Amino acid sequence: MRALVQRVTEAQVRVAGQLIGQTGPGLLILICAMQGDGTAQADALAAKIAKLRIFKDEAGKMNRALLDTGGGALVVSQFTLAADTRSGNRPGFSTAAPPDQGEALYLHFAAALAALGPKVETGQFGADMQVQLVNDGPVTIWLEN
Repeated sequence: MRALVQRVTEAQVRVAGQLIGQTGPGLLILICAMQGDGTAQADALAAKIAKLRIFKDEAGKMNRALLDTGGGALVVSQFTLAADTRSGNRPGFSTAAPPDQGEALYLHFAAALAALGPKVETGQFGADMQVQLVNDGPVTIWLEN
């Protein structure tokens, strides 16, 4: 799975103008299931992100994890993270998991992250979503497993 993790002061996602998910201080996680991924990859990525030390401690160093801060997470599916741009000008997405598998792994990832403790809200798989965020830092990290 691939994830783009952003430390945020707030983030929200809307579909057709309706707010469907949001978080205050914490993480916006854009997630994509790749071909060959399974629940083991989703579980491992959820555990990695929950423990990723990208929040400031009392000394101002990135030394605290989401689990340490009590922050929340907004998890949004984004198949375009599978983009292959090695040739031509139009990205290819053939390495992304098929939609039914991608949705199942996206929901499994969100549930696995929530089971670790943070409050998790989600976007809507396959929808045309509008995502707003205030990136804190900015801190943006690419993860793949």
